[in-house]
Amino acid sequence: MSAQRVTPSRSDLRRWRQHLADERAEAAIYRDLAHRRDGADRDILLALADAEARHEQHWLDLLGTHVGTPRRPTLRTRALGFLARHFGSVFVLALAQRAEARSTYESDADATPRMAADERVHEEVVRALAARGRSRLSGAFRAAVFGANDGLVSNLALVLGVSATGVSTHTLLATGMAGLLAGALSMGAGEYVSVRSQRELLEASTPNPHTRAALPQLDVDANELALVYRARGMNEAEADAKADEVLRALGSADTGSIDDAAHDDSHEAVGNALTAAVSSFCCFAAGALIPVVPFLFGLHGTAAIGLSAGLVGVALLGTGVVVGLLSGGPPLPRALRQLLIGYGASAATYLLGLMFGGGFG
Repeated sequence: MSAQRVTPSRSDLRRWRQHLADERAEAAIYRDLAHRRDGADRDILLALADAEARHEQHWLDLLGTHVGTPRRPTLRTRALGFLARHFGSVFVLALAQRAEARSTYESDADATPRMAADERVHEEVVRALAARGRSRLSGAFRAAVFGANDGLVSNLALVLGVSATGVSTHTLLATGMAGLLAGALSMGAGEYVSVRSQRELLEASTPNPHTRAALPQLDVDANELALVYRARGMNEAEADAKADEVLRALGSADTGSIDDAAHDDSHEAVGNALTAAVSSFCCFAAGALIPVVPFLFGLHGTAAIGLSAGLVGVALLGTGVVVGLLSGGPPLPRALRQLLIGYGASAATYLLGLMFGGGFG
C-alpha cells in the first residue's frame, strides 16, 4: 500500500498535502455551519466535521514526517469556507453538496474505499440538509428568478424589436419603460393569483384537524376511519391496520393527527402569495430596467443596442449561475442555457422588427 512507501514521490506528497488541506478546510466549514444552527442539524454537521477529521488523519499518517508546511486549500474550498463563516445559508449547503460530489477519492489509489464511500454519503447528507432550506425559499426564489429572467428577456426583446423599426430614441425609451411597468404589474399580479390559488388547493386537500374530535364516537366494529385511508390509496388491509393504530392511540399520550402527512411542508414550499408577488414585481422591474439603461444615459443607435444586449447577457449568465449553484448542479450549463434562450428570443423579435420596419418610416 501507499502507506508503506519509504520514499513517496514529490507528486504523491503534493497530492497528499492538498488532500490534507482540503479535509481540514471542509471540517472547519461544517463546524462554522453547525455553530449557526441548533438541534439535529447542528449534530449532523458536527458529525460530518468529525468524519472529515478522520480523513485528515489518514493523510497525516501517510505523510508521516513529510507533512511540511501546511498547504492552502483549493480556491473553491476557500471560497466555500468564506461563505460558511459569513452567511451559513442554504446557498452554502448547496455549494458544499457540489463539493462533496466532486470528490476524487474513488479514483485515488491512496484513499481507502471507506473514505470514498464516506464522501458519497456526505453528499446525500448535505443534500438532505439543503433540501429543507430549498423548500423554505422555493416560492420566493422561484418568483424572483422567473421575474428577473422575464424582465431581462422580454424587455430586451421589446427594445430590440422596436429599435429595428427605426423609431426615435425617445420613443424607444418610452416603450422600454412602459414594458417595464406593464410587465412588472402583470408578473406581480399573476404570481399572487398563482400562489394563492395553489395554497387554496392544498388547503382543500389537507385533512381537517377537527375530525379527530369525532374519533372516540366511531363504531369500532364498523371502523369508518379505514375508509379515509382507503380513499387515500391504501389497500383494505393497510387501511384497517392504520385505522386500528389511530384508534388505539386515542387513549394514550399520542395525540397525533388523523394523518401525519397533514403536517408536511407543502404549503411552505409553495410560499406566501404576497411575498411571491412583491418578489416577482421587484425582480421583473430590476431585470427589465437593464435593457433600457444605455438609453437612459443618452446612448442611441448601434452602440446603445450592443451595450443593452451585453448587459442583459451578463445578467442572464449571473442568474443561471445562481440557479445552478443553489440546485447543487454545474452552474455553467445553466448559465449558457439562460443566455441562449434570452438571446434567441431577442433575435427573433429583432428580425420581426426588421420585417415590419418599413411601415414606421
